[in-house]
Amino acid sequence: MERLRRFLPDALAGRIILLLVSAIVFANLIGLVILTLEQQRFDRNASIEREIERTAALVPAMETVDAPTRRLIADDASTRFARVRVQNKPMLQESAPDRRSSAFAQQLSDALGRDDVRVSIIDRQQPDANDNFRSRFRAEEVIAITIPLTQRDGRPEWLNVVTRGVKPPPERIDGQLFLTVLILSLLLVLGVSMLIARHLTKPLAELSNAAKAVGRGDRSIRVPEEGPREMRDAARAFNVMQDEIARFDAERVRMLAAVGHDLRTPMTSLRIRAEMVDEDEQRDAMVRILDEMTVMADGLVSYAQKGEDTEPFGRIDLGSLVRQLCEDRGVKCTAPEGIEVKARRVGLGRAVGNLIDNAIRYGGSASVSLTRDDTSAFVAIDDEGPGIPTESLESVFQPFVRGDNSRSLSTGGTGLGLSIARTIIVAHRGQVTLENREQGGLRATATIPLGPPK
Repeated sequence: MERLRRFLPDALAGRIILLLVSAIVFANLIGLVILTLEQQRFDRNASIEREIERTAALVPAMETVDAPTRRLIADDASTRFARVRVQNKPMLQESAPDRRSSAFAQQLSDALGRDDVRVSIIDRQQPDANDNFRSRFRAEEVIAITIPLTQRDGRPEWLNVVTRGVKPPPERIDGQLFLTVLILSLLLVLGVSMLIARHLTKPLAELSNAAKAVGRGDRSIRVPEEGPREMRDAARAFNVMQDEIARFDAERVRMLAAVGHDLRTPMTSLRIRAEMVDEDEQRDAMVRILDEMTVMADGLVSYAQKGEDTEPFGRIDLGSLVRQLCEDRGVKCTAPEGIEVKARRVGLGRAVGNLIDNAIRYGGSASVSLTRDDTSAFVAIDDEGPGIPTESLESVFQPFVRGDNSRSLSTGGTGLGLSIARTIIVAHRGQVTLENREQGGLRATATIPLGPPK
């Protein structure tokens, strides 16, 4: 079955055309077989009719003459394939019981107006004179007829007729004519089927193109609701789905804009209060965090309006950023200076911060190190927790998925930290990987290219 499928056209239009062409060829072949069988049946019936007419003409002629004249008529009526004899004994005592013999006898009886006709028809194979495989044996039909004649000179006589001869072969169908009719039929069917296939597959092509556009994020595209009923139903369902998705996206954008907008007021108030703190160190830290939160809120509003983040890329000291994140959380850090990357400072800080927070929440502690090679910088965050099952190392990056099968349910969390971290770092052309350490615990590694993102 798989081998057969490889030869099928891939497109629906091609399969429709192939189906119609196959049906036409098959129908023509069946018609040819039926025509041949009917021609053979017609030839056989015509042969029987000729024999009935000849015999029906012989009997009345013999009934009116004397015995010697009957024999002369019989000799004259005999041919190469038919032997006619007037004899003192009947050749057949009764008709053969088969259907053809009975039908022949009935027809001859009706033609003569008498019911004492006896007939036997036999089919047998006789060797042909030609010495070739196809003509070595040919069907021969033998018809034996016995009819009692009116007595002359007080002696009973019977007309015994044996007709034998090779059945005339059916006239061959003109191959050129058949091929011409077949080719014309195929051309006509191909033309019609191409029109039908194009009419049927056009809505499918439009639906396919619309689905691809949806995959690219186009929420405005709609499919014309036309064509056969099934295609209209599919187009209508697609359009309803698009309307639902568009409404959902609009609601999500409005929610993001509202959240970003509503966060500005309390953050502004907190910043004013933070600037009134007497301790310089605490005041600077609070103001810095509030400034980062303001950037995030502005990013939400910008994303809702334009579909993109407004924070620009710039050259930043990755070591300084990592040390600051570790200092804010009170974790151990090994981060040399001089490792610069082109990145969004707040966004990248949010991603690395999420990885550190994840290690602290689930592993109880965190240890951060920063290294580099010729092309990338590597931020590794180790914890001393129970780790994550190997089969779950990739699935925990999905939103709202937590690797809590081996972790405490009391740690809280929404399952968004790793997802957000990976999304941000991938936007910097980097990647995040997780692996269980041999000595226990989990290692999260963020790889960030040193060159500018495209």
